[in-house]
Amino acid sequence: MFSRFERMVAMRYLRARRREGFISVIAGFSLAGIALGVATLIIVMAVMNGFRAELLSRILGLNGHLGVHAAAGGPLTDFDAIAVRLRKVQDVTRVVPMVEGQAMATVQGSAVGAVVRGMRPEDLRQHKIIAGNIRAGHLDQFADADIVVGSRFAQRFGLRIGDMVTLVAPQTRVTAFGSVPRLKSFRVRAVFEIGMYEYDSSFLFVPLETAQIFFRTGATGVSMLEIMLTSADAVRGARPAIARAAGGPVRIIDWQQSNSSFFNAIQVERNVMFLILTLIIVVAAFNIISGMIMMVKDKGRDIAILRTMGATRGMVMRIFLLAGASVGVVGTAVGFALGLAFSLNIETIRQWIEGLTGSNLFAAEIYFLSRLPARVEATETAAVVIMGLALSFLATLYPSWRAARTDPVEALRYE
Repeated sequence: MFSRFERMVAMRYLRARRREGFISVIAGFSLAGIALGVATLIIVMAVMNGFRAELLSRILGLNGHLGVHAAAGGPLTDFDAIAVRLRKVQDVTRVVPMVEGQAMATVQGSAVGAVVRGMRPEDLRQHKIIAGNIRAGHLDQFADADIVVGSRFAQRFGLRIGDMVTLVAPQTRVTAFGSVPRLKSFRVRAVFEIGMYEYDSSFLFVPLETAQIFFRTGATGVSMLEIMLTSADAVRGARPAIARAAGGPVRIIDWQQSNSSFFNAIQVERNVMFLILTLIIVVAAFNIISGMIMMVKDKGRDIAILRTMGATRGMVMRIFLLAGASVGVVGTAVGFALGLAFSLNIETIRQWIEGLTGSNLFAAEIYFLSRLPARVEATETAAVVIMGLALSFLATLYPSWRAARTDPVEALRYE
């Protein structure tokens, strides 16, 4: 497409002489702007994707894809028979009866609110996100008055395996002397660490039968049946079949409904960040335009000489097109390399910066996760690179067209 002569002249114009050094400075800033814009966009998109993927995996790993509740809002009775029917539905991999409620946890006079979940010991041992992240103790003898707590909860109260935790139920017990709180003490059997602050600090697990007594759901009642599917995307297709298999008036809540505001907020923030950071590349493209226009003005005599020597308007346009596009291509390539390297090593870089400054840049209490996630998606990265190249190319069209339209007579009139 470009001849050797055109490439030689274009590269020569980019290496300006001392008196034309300002043009090279502008070209350098344009290249840096494109590189920083592309790199920043890749890094931010990777972090936003990482956040969404990590939160989704932890939320769905702990909560399941769907929950089947009683239509009236009370305990779901005859849950074992319903669970047998639900396990036969296509795409259903697991059905777990569960009692869930809020309680106050007290340890040596200190109290905090907690979410208490009752599960059968065998179901808890098959719950990969819990059983696969045990940091202390074990689940082999989990029964009756045992409790499994999160690592942040254990750190807060200085708990160790075998220590006691007392739960205060929200429903009181009526006696002859009035209403008194219902208490039950549990022995810490294991400590888990999922890596999400909310779960590690406030979720507690007890045996199902104990939770049924504690929350007064009855021996045949549970709060819900938690259903795991083959994938999160199978919810829409499996929902009607699950409703039919339940065989009665039930209320089905999927992960999108229960976490809609959370994931919608992440999506909106992601789109806004993409739009804002794209402006960095647009500004760098305007720098290319201004630098190229200055180059065309400065090279007016050279253009006239080239034209008188037989260069066509197309050749002149291609020379300046190549000179301007080279800045965009190199800048985009540098930005792609920087963004990819930073995204793939972002957790190491974060730890290095924290060690250097002595500050906590990523507090788990604020950002929910205990590590900075990043997930580079090929399609998004390719879109960013293509956008950088396209804007760089478009920025060179007008200056190149003006160079091609230069009249040799007018350019040499006052030389």
